[in-house]
Amino acid sequence: MSLEFAVAAALFAGVVAYAVFGGADFGSGFHDLTAGGARRGAPLRTLIDQSIGPVWEANHVWLIYVLVMWWTGFPQSFAATMTTLYVPFVFALIGIVLRGASFAFRKYSETLWQAKLFGVVFATSSVLAPFFLGTIVGALASGRVPAGGNGDPWSSWLNPTALFTGCISVGTCAFLAATFLTADAARRGETALAAKLRVRSLVVGSVTGIVVFAGLIPIEHDAPTFWDGLTGRAAPVMALSALGGIATLVLLWRGRFGPARLTAVIAVAAVMAGWGIGQYPWVLVDQVSIAEGAGAPATLQGLLVAVGIAAVIVGPALGYLFYLTQSPEWNQAAGGGVKADEGGPIRRGASHWSSQLGN
Repeated sequence: MSLEFAVAAALFAGVVAYAVFGGADFGSGFHDLTAGGARRGAPLRTLIDQSIGPVWEANHVWLIYVLVMWWTGFPQSFAATMTTLYVPFVFALIGIVLRGASFAFRKYSETLWQAKLFGVVFATSSVLAPFFLGTIVGALASGRVPAGGNGDPWSSWLNPTALFTGCISVGTCAFLAATFLTADAARRGETALAAKLRVRSLVVGSVTGIVVFAGLIPIEHDAPTFWDGLTGRAAPVMALSALGGIATLVLLWRGRFGPARLTAVIAVAAVMAGWGIGQYPWVLVDQVSIAEGAGAPATLQGLLVAVGIAAVIVGPALGYLFYLTQSPEWNQAAGGGVKADEGGPIRRGASHWSSQLGN
């Protein structure tokens, strides 16, 4: 294994992790947006707050990891991408910032209309951010980022491959989040909510699967190099993704929510792996290969050392955080309901939606 390939593999592992963990967070915003009015949507919004509240900041650490690895390990391609795709990058960044701020502010709103306002911002930006991140992936895969940078700021991402990839990104995030939320609701004994989320998961998963296969039609003509990789060396991984998606739908239909989470993760991770394998050996398709775009050997070695240290220090901490949020004690505390004092709502184990509605 070459040094540059090892760094590229470590970089792409971060991309997959962000797609799975950050994607589930983004997808929760889609369900927040479509949950209904304040009263009807309160149970789902409460579950979303309880499920992603402890982990959403930790999940988005992967984005920082990816960007740092990219600009230090493959600086030429990073500069070319940033000077070409700055429009979707700015929109995605705005969405991420607004999403995080509004998610925090919603919890401490003093009135229902404030909670609604921040809720709309949170939900809308949670949909827009993955869409624009998806268009960046599509632009890179279709070879629209020139090696010298400063490509067309609009046609580079306003094209069939990029737009379909953006839609697929939103759909996969929503499917992953729905599957996770269904399991969370069932584990907390909220059977009625789990039943509703089960239907949501089945619908969103089926629609996303259709969009994924529909998106393959324009890719064949719009991104021929990427298409050859998808239908060649990446074909087994894409087949695994399809099997994972189908298995998730079957498990959801049968009420096996715990195993459905695992197969959903496999499906999404395999989609991302298919992108990486299909694009290999290019960093910028048809422009810059991994070997050509790699930085100095000393820099690459330092990156691998840093990744190893992070894996030893940060990895166990993240794993323990996820373990705690899935423990029975946490679920019991989170599902304990809302108590109110004389001066106003106390937010203990439930979102501000339920507090303002007097539940």
